[in-house]
Amino acid sequence: MLFAVAMTFIDQTIVAIAAPDLSGELGLSRGGSQWVINAYLVALAAGFAFFGRLADVVGSKRMVLIGIIGFAATSALCGATPTGDLASAWIITFRALQGLSAAVMFPAALAVVVASFPVQERGKALAIFFGVSGGLTAIGPIAGGYLTQWTWRSIFWINIPVAVVAVVLTVMAGISSHGRKEPIDVPGAVLIAAGMAFSVLGLEQAGTWGWGDWRTIACIVGGLVLLAWFVAVERRTEHPLIKLRIFNDRAFAVDNAVLFFSMIAFVPVFFFASVYAQVALGYDANNAGLYLLCFFGGFAPAAQVAGRMLDSRGAKPCLLIGGVLGTAGFAIWASMLTDLSLGSQWWAIVLSGAGIGFILGPASTDAVNRAIGASYGEVTGISQTLRNYGSALGMAVLGTLLSQVFTSRLTSTLIGAGVPADQAATIAGESASQGAGGSAGASGSIPQALQQAVAMDFAVATRAVIIGMAVVLAISFLLAFLHPGGRVTEESTSPAAPVPENA
Repeated sequence: MLFAVAMTFIDQTIVAIAAPDLSGELGLSRGGSQWVINAYLVALAAGFAFFGRLADVVGSKRMVLIGIIGFAATSALCGATPTGDLASAWIITFRALQGLSAAVMFPAALAVVVASFPVQERGKALAIFFGVSGGLTAIGPIAGGYLTQWTWRSIFWINIPVAVVAVVLTVMAGISSHGRKEPIDVPGAVLIAAGMAFSVLGLEQAGTWGWGDWRTIACIVGGLVLLAWFVAVERRTEHPLIKLRIFNDRAFAVDNAVLFFSMIAFVPVFFFASVYAQVALGYDANNAGLYLLCFFGGFAPAAQVAGRMLDSRGAKPCLLIGGVLGTAGFAIWASMLTDLSLGSQWWAIVLSGAGIGFILGPASTDAVNRAIGASYGEVTGISQTLRNYGSALGMAVLGTLLSQVFTSRLTSTLIGAGVPADQAATIAGESASQGAGGSAGASGSIPQALQQAVAMDFAVATRAVIIGMAVVLAISFLLAFLHPGGRVTEESTSPAAPVPENA
């Protein structure tokens, strides 16, 4: 199962490194470049709940195989993106379908892993799962740096041989193909997918349309209304997509709330840090990958320690430690970004990764262990939905923040250098569009004498983004205090146990 999901983890970071080359060749705007990443995340978030439930009905093995094959096919089509007017729509469409394929695969694969271990060993097992998968995510920046020297298209084509091996291993693994014959809540799936898509679209486009624009407001409000409608429908559906009563368990609710807020930082940090390394530090794609690798220097060992701590003491200590380390790490990292030197920042980046490492596995595992009355596929679908929705929101909101701060700073810099105000605003807007979209050439229209000032302005804008990540980690830390604590045992919970009617 680790090999099967390897592609999904690598793809979360490899595209961030290739974004400058991809955007340059295809002529993508800032919004288009971010949606190459965000379409994948939105599709993941929108599809997880439905496909997690579907895995329970048709069987996990079948869903894993469908997901692997779909992911390989859509990866090939992403790599075949034509240049010209069709480029943006083509690659965003197939990135979304790639995300849906990952949503088919991942909850089924994770359900297989969870079902293979007793409760008292799941912390260690899933620490290995998330630790190794985190290491696979670290491969993304490094592989992306080397592959883009040939062509950015190779970052998608590399998934094809991995998929072939994954199919062979999945067939050989002896996984049960039996499912539970229950109806599928299609209306609920449509409502949650549409609600997430519209709300994230409004947040993503706010930087372009403006926060007061009717389109922004309509998308955000409309998305939230659809999500509220989804909740109302689920409460009166005999076989709902999500059994909302499992949120009555306070630990389960806290675990998922902590995951939601911490994921606002986790996946987006790869995109924004890679752009910072290339625009502000002047790194090429290879060195930008090594810059991101520092994050996993803290993440991987912390995930292993947290897994063992979960088995012995429960999730609460892990979440509190992760909240403290993550908040401190991101805050210190933010304060050092204007040094324009990895030498002064690396230890803060490691600390930030350690914070996320203490949160990710324990919160996910504890949520599964405490979800009485729900299946593994359904519960992992819920947790992964909230995680990826948080990631998509982080990309949207923090991307808007980066663009606005950079535009404001660069406009002031140009005016101070004697550029007329109107012209300065135009140049700043164009540079922000390219820079926030991942283009290392963000300052190409600016005189060479001002290049250092531009690098500093982009560092200040990135600092605002990293501060935002510190804030959401602080929220995760405060939420962790609401966790009831304690260990989960086989006697205290069973995912197949019936739920009392008065729950």
